[in-house]
Amino acid sequence: MWIDAQSNVHPVHSSTDGLEGFVEMEMAPDGAIDLSASPTGQLSLSVGRLSSGNRLEDREMQKRIDAKRYPTIDGSLEKMERSGDDGSYRVRGDISFRGVAHSYEDEMTVHAIDDQTIELAGKSRFDIRDFGMEPPRVLMLRVEPEVDVRVEIVAVKEA
Repeated sequence: MWIDAQSNVHPVHSSTDGLEGFVEMEMAPDGAIDLSASPTGQLSLSVGRLSSGNRLEDREMQKRIDAKRYPTIDGSLEKMERSGDDGSYRVRGDISFRGVAHSYEDEMTVHAIDDQTIELAGKSRFDIRDFGMEPPRVLMLRVEPEVDVRVEIVAVKEA
């Protein structure tokens, strides 16, 4: 997962590889998702795993998130609709961050890597103020409230 924000000084990048959870979906023989089986999923990310590579920025981000009180960002998949023939889907679900939940909808691609593995990828823009978080400020650095979040999820079929 990658989070990109802008500031008055430089771009701010955070990333992590700690998404945990599950997706339940049936794949059709052509590699598309069988939407009649109502795909579902739950994902969780420990906010302590987010890192920009700058300890001062990371400390301020953890403080603004209130990471001890709100240790995870959680998401649930509610609905998928095919939006193209290239493995793209319109995905709707809830994101919970800092004790606040909102529904979002955006595009994702889903591709079967092999018979046991699928990759889901997407990007969306969020305004952190919608979750009750003021944008971080470190000395002269002011971070803009809108952030771009990109995910690449690899799911392996359970035995």
